[in-house]
Amino acid sequence: MRFFAVKATVALISVAAAVLVAPAPASAAAQLVGNSTFDGGVAGWKQIDQAEVTADAGRMKVRAKAAVTNPWQAMTAADTTATLNPGKTYTLSFDAQGSAAFEATTTVQYLKTPGQNQSLGTAFPVTTGSRRYLYTFTAKAPIDTSDLTVEVTFQIGRPNLTPTVWFDNVSLMETSSARPAGLFVYGESNPAVWVRNNWNADRTRAEAINNGIATKPIFMWFGGWFGDLTKAVDDYVGAAQKADKLPMLVAYNIPYRDACATESNGGAPDAAAYHTWITTFAKAIGSRHAVVILEPDAVAAAPCVTRVGGKEDDQYKILLDATQVLKANAPNAWVYLDAGNSGWVTDKNNLVTRLGKAGIANTRGFSLNVSNYKWTADTTAYGTDVKNLLAPAHGTKTFVIDTSRNGNGPYGGDADPGDDWCNPPKRKLGAVPAKPASGAEHHFWVKVPGDSDGRCGIAPDTPAGQFSPSLAMALINGNP
Repeated sequence: MRFFAVKATVALISVAAAVLVAPAPASAAAQLVGNSTFDGGVAGWKQIDQAEVTADAGRMKVRAKAAVTNPWQAMTAADTTATLNPGKTYTLSFDAQGSAAFEATTTVQYLKTPGQNQSLGTAFPVTTGSRRYLYTFTAKAPIDTSDLTVEVTFQIGRPNLTPTVWFDNVSLMETSSARPAGLFVYGESNPAVWVRNNWNADRTRAEAINNGIATKPIFMWFGGWFGDLTKAVDDYVGAAQKADKLPMLVAYNIPYRDACATESNGGAPDAAAYHTWITTFAKAIGSRHAVVILEPDAVAAAPCVTRVGGKEDDQYKILLDATQVLKANAPNAWVYLDAGNSGWVTDKNNLVTRLGKAGIANTRGFSLNVSNYKWTADTTAYGTDVKNLLAPAHGTKTFVIDTSRNGNGPYGGDADPGDDWCNPPKRKLGAVPAKPASGAEHHFWVKVPGDSDGRCGIAPDTPAGQFSPSLAMALINGNP
């Protein structure tokens, strides 16, 4: 099919990006803690007891001046007028790096009798490398309801240690109970970054790619190429949350990934490692709303893993576990288990059996045509049949279709030879993401238009997942 995302650091939408892509509307999810990046210093953060709080290269540096008995005897707290709504769900996230490895504490607590009025109080393991921490919690009612003002604290006091901890990107946000109506346009997608970097040097193509691709809602792909998965997911989902738009994520890290074609081979080394990875991925989404495509190709390609030493049934067990993990840890995510495309598993009853083993019952439904070129009408008919076959054993499910590159249908016509999935010529952008009147629940752009399928077709020198302006323009114009 196949896809391997570019190894890039996820970041929040930059000012430059916002100029070139559609601007986000005013946030409906207010950030309750300000000055979170500390680029302007540490105003608003207090130093308490044995804590010294200073700015250090865009981060907040908290140093314990002496060893103490309790964590709160060396701490910083954010001065804020923010209030919590008891019963509502919130997400606290931040980056931290210590001078030594030790256990610190963070709280979100009401200012009145704070020790007895914590909505969140948790220890977290500080490491000598920077990492993202994320905690989702439901606000408790305080003892005194006349004042709902809260503070965020970081407590680094230790009896036998005087550590220093650097904090950055502190964010406390309420999770909206309402599902966002619009899809998120990400200013750090591969095409958006290319447009920003080439706006002056290659204006004609930059304008075309900006208008045709970069300003459209496209899925963000997540795999093992992110060193800090929590940060990558939280940056992306948090940016969508601030814009009050729906984030769209692809989980793409299953062991023996892309065993049939190998252009995007790789993935987690084994089932245990994948369980850890997908758990981190799900917890980073947390209670926030999202759309997740789970492991493109994995169900359809499961028989191929025997070629590289794997077992087909093990793939379904891994996916079953993943659906359970997502259901438990990302309860507001709409998860679609990928089912290949209409030309891959032609025996629909067999596909239904595979989807059942892979945990379709734990998901909202399945996805079709990811990174492929099948006509939408053919895919809709195929998906409807699969949906009806699933119903007796697995309940009512829905399906979504990737229309990102199927504007001219499959290369080679309906026969679609097996080697025509990889950067074929004369393909075209498909219908923009929208909810159709019938059939599929939604048409999405799951594959990033312009990202290569591998060193093949009309991009023989472009690795899988790397953005190519030539591929993008070919899709915009409908020719190579």
